[in-house]
Amino acid sequence: MLKDGKIWLGNNENGEPLFLLPKMANRHGLVAGATGTGKTVTLKVMAESFSEMGVPVFMADVKGDIASIMTAGTDSEDMQARIQKFGLAEAGFTYQGYPVTLWDIYGEKGIQLRTTISEMGPILLSRILGLNELQSGVLSIVFKIADDNDLLLIDTKDLKSMLNYVQENAGEFAPAYGKMSPATIGAIVRALVSLEVAGADRFFFEPALNIGDFLAVGEGGKGMINILDSESLINDGTLYSTFLLWLLSELFDKLPEVGDLDKPKMVFFFDEAHLLFSGTSKTLLDKIEQVVKLVRSKGVGVYFCTQNPKDVPDGVLAQLGNKIQHGLHAYTPADQRAVKAAADSFRANPAFNTLETIQNLGTGEAVVSFLDEDGIPTMCDKAWILPPKSRFGAISDEERSNAIKGSLLYSKYYEAYDPDSAYEMLQRRGEALAEQAAKEREAAEAAKAEEAARKLAEKEALAAEKAAIREAEKAEAAKKRAAKSVASTVVGTVGREAGKAFGKNFGSLGKTVGGNLGASLGRSILGTLFKI
Repeated sequence: MLKDGKIWLGNNENGEPLFLLPKMANRHGLVAGATGTGKTVTLKVMAESFSEMGVPVFMADVKGDIASIMTAGTDSEDMQARIQKFGLAEAGFTYQGYPVTLWDIYGEKGIQLRTTISEMGPILLSRILGLNELQSGVLSIVFKIADDNDLLLIDTKDLKSMLNYVQENAGEFAPAYGKMSPATIGAIVRALVSLEVAGADRFFFEPALNIGDFLAVGEGGKGMINILDSESLINDGTLYSTFLLWLLSELFDKLPEVGDLDKPKMVFFFDEAHLLFSGTSKTLLDKIEQVVKLVRSKGVGVYFCTQNPKDVPDGVLAQLGNKIQHGLHAYTPADQRAVKAAADSFRANPAFNTLETIQNLGTGEAVVSFLDEDGIPTMCDKAWILPPKSRFGAISDEERSNAIKGSLLYSKYYEAYDPDSAYEMLQRRGEALAEQAAKEREAAEAAKAEEAARKLAEKEALAAEKAAIREAEKAEAAKKRAAKSVASTVVGTVGREAGKAFGKNFGSLGKTVGGNLGASLGRSILGTLFKI
């Protein structure tokens, strides 16, 4: 509730109001306390006050009882007693609801809230997937390769396609990016498939959230209270905390530097904050500390809500200037040390024992300390927290449906679409390569066939040439045989006649013998001369 331009959160034991200064609200804060001590009511009162100032708010609805901030509270004896106790009637207290936009990454109890794989980034995605340091490093390299090749990573199938592409071409990428083993890439793919089975793949799609839509104001200039339904999401603590860290990182990355303002540009409540830091790697923890430290200059106030301050690392806890500590109970030595640490984090008030007070706080009571005008923590005070103006409890399904469909952002984010991204690009590239390979195979086969035809033609030509030579040789041989036969006949006849003439002088016998001898001698002599 606002009073004199300040956020009135409660009264101390003397009935004096305790204020959170708007210009110190972006110095962050802590709301802690055991279950059932009144943290949710405190968060509602703070959110209502910021909304009345025109400051947008983001909250996670872990138990389903935050969304009722959209409807006006109802009167009761208990409420009348509290109104009278705080003197709220004189201060203008009225039951009222506040402008609300309901969100849900599953799209079931709120407007579908999405982002892209690229915007989530490899560091936060590695945390969701539960990757080790080596696998996280390889995932970062895959993101770099995708960026260098203008391959958009929108959804999980884009990232799987990219991982398979890198694995298939690991030898090509190794000189520039280092070796990436198939086993490591396979482990990342398996983790990604597990994420899809869990349903979280619906979160990675277009249209992605425009963080500027969180900075809207509602009717009457009240800041919009953006509520993320987290009843189902909280079952996966890693996904829940990583998603909220992504939102905070988006605010840090997208908002301009504004320095110190009279009031924050936005206030971010991180409920069940212990889930953010549980099992967190040093790299991620350093990033969280950096974001919390620097987002203040963007005009964003961050308030962590958890059961025990020890759930928040010292580096982050040191950044939280405004503290509201509800009751803590010490049942074990470890609990006693935790309560003592919580008490020691406050600037002591000599009027009471902080340690004992924290252990004996009732529901709706708290030990508080806020930053003063100079940014110095005030001495802690015991406070009774104001009641909210909105309704307690959960909202009905009908109220939820009307609120979702009545939002101006419903039509903007209602229908998902799949743009041209790495999956489609790599698919086309694969088809083009397959087509090119087919063409090359066809060309190679055609060249092979042409070469075979050429060789066959050469072989046939050579065979024809050899056949022609053989025919020529046969003709020449026949010609020679014919010539030899004629010459032999002629020579034989001539020799015979000569022999007969010579031998006729010796009678008949001499004539015959002389003829045969003359024929043989003539063929021998003339055959040698004429090669017959």
